[in-house]
Amino acid sequence: MRRKPLQNVLTQPRSTGLTVHVVFWFSLSLTIAAIYSGLALREAFSHAYIVQDDARQHVFWMQRFIDGELFPHDLIADYFQSVAPVGYTAIYRIAAAFGIHPFLFNKLLPPILGAIATGYCFGISLQLLPVPAAGFITTVLLNQSLWMKDDLISATPRAFVYPLFLAFLYYLLRQSLLPCLATIILLSLFYPQYLLIFAALFTLQLLTKKNSLIRTSAPLCAYLCAPLRFPKKLKQHPHYLSFLCLILTIIAISGYALIPGKFDPVITATQAKQLPEFWGTGRSYFFSNNPWYFFFLSPRSGLLDVGFVRPATLALGILLPILCRYPNSFPLVKSISPQIRILTQIVWASILMFILAHLLLFNLHLPSRYTEHSFRLILSLSAGMVLTIVLDAILRTDFYPPKLNSLILGQGRFSDSRVKRNNNVETRPYSKLRIYHYLTISFITAALLFYPYLVKPFPLTKYKEGHFPALYQFFQQQPKDSLIASVSEETDNLPTFAQRSILVGREYAIPYHWGYYRQFRQRTIDLIKAQYSSDLEEVKQFIQRYGVDFWLLDNTAFTPEYLANHDWLRDYQPVTLEAQKRLTQGITPALTGVVEDCSVFQMERFVVLQTTCISKF
Repeated sequence: MRRKPLQNVLTQPRSTGLTVHVVFWFSLSLTIAAIYSGLALREAFSHAYIVQDDARQHVFWMQRFIDGELFPHDLIADYFQSVAPVGYTAIYRIAAAFGIHPFLFNKLLPPILGAIATGYCFGISLQLLPVPAAGFITTVLLNQSLWMKDDLISATPRAFVYPLFLAFLYYLLRQSLLPCLATIILLSLFYPQYLLIFAALFTLQLLTKKNSLIRTSAPLCAYLCAPLRFPKKLKQHPHYLSFLCLILTIIAISGYALIPGKFDPVITATQAKQLPEFWGTGRSYFFSNNPWYFFFLSPRSGLLDVGFVRPATLALGILLPILCRYPNSFPLVKSISPQIRILTQIVWASILMFILAHLLLFNLHLPSRYTEHSFRLILSLSAGMVLTIVLDAILRTDFYPPKLNSLILGQGRFSDSRVKRNNNVETRPYSKLRIYHYLTISFITAALLFYPYLVKPFPLTKYKEGHFPALYQFFQQQPKDSLIASVSEETDNLPTFAQRSILVGREYAIPYHWGYYRQFRQRTIDLIKAQYSSDLEEVKQFIQRYGVDFWLLDNTAFTPEYLANHDWLRDYQPVTLEAQKRLTQGITPALTGVVEDCSVFQMERFVVLQTTCISKF
């Protein structure tokens, strides 16, 4: 039996149904996703005290699900609980009800979300280009992109964007009404911010397509102001699905807009510009005096944050419109579905919301959030199609004499092992010719699969290890309502590893809700003043005002270099600079005089003071 030509096996358009080829490439896609997930899981369980960076913010308070007495009257815990979406909170609460600790669930969730995203991405690829190999290439690029960023691995609300957005897109392409509505509801429960992109997308579809639900030939002003005129049989209208989805999206958005936040108001652009936190090396730097960087490259305010082109192969996606202009050179583009226009519509919807987020700064949170996730998904899909189309073109090219190439592509058959050329006889076995195709395929495959290992670290997990178990165990033995004050960066780990409340910490200095950050900022300023004050009475007043139980100090805390090396403390000027000047002048902080008497825990780097002891002096 004659074997099928390699080009036909790899790139011939096929049915999107459940065929052997679809099952093979889909299984391979899930295998790659599982391998990448396995690398992350290996790191996640490599240490007894290890946690994902952002989970320290978004998950630590969920330990209340295990023990309701933890973090009582805790400003930081209450804030992060208040901003957690309903669905995100519910899924962790359900896991806790089954005895799964929130931080364990946080480690197990990313592989599940990654597998779901892989499945829907593969299905979308088949809808747009019915070539199973294209689905595999697309999912490989998607998984590489997901594991080169810390969105998916964080298992925070933004990790749910990828599976839910891809699920929505898959059902939208299939024109499945109920699943589309279900994904909109789910996204509103896990990452409601992206509902705005859906609203913009549906609006574009209703306004720009032929046979729009809004029908008028009047000028633009009249066009926008004219009443809606619906066809008699709305269900038969081609945009019936888009219209219903838009209505549901608007309802979901209204639900969030009408409910006031516990820590409102949101900080205004004017307020933010006056805070060093939003400039230069600030904790939440946003503004820049360089317009190009600010509007295009900044990770928080830029349209083209460089993070969304990881891996660099995603940049190939911008070539898709170019390849589509040359169907004779790239024949596979003829098989692309007309539904491919949905990708362009999503890009425009994302850009519109990016612009609106800048105009309403910071009411819609960060502008880059509306482009970095959607652009990453769109580039993964388009880059996968580009690689498949180019691969198909390579396998069709005239690398060999025309008759030989015709035979390789399966358009003829050998009568023997010789081919006539220019009245001469050239001997070239068919098996030798095929090896060049295998080498080409092997090179592309190797470059595709092993490229991430050239970019360190891969996968990017941002796991943080706790290096001081004795310190965590000491605080675990203290009353559950204990409050710890410190400017040490190790304080960030205490709510996670010690399950005790802290007064402030760099990781929790999130300034977007002024109702929260106003209190947090004042706490930090008061703490710096008290820690470096030469008046013990001022220290006692601070302890009484905030109800501090323990004071954690680095052994080098009373050196000028300590304040200079702690970047986040620079955001709280002029108190940090004044404290640094006093230390430089040799003025001794009052706390140094009680360290020996009030110390209840010491190790090579830290000393813990009990504040009841300090109050007795």
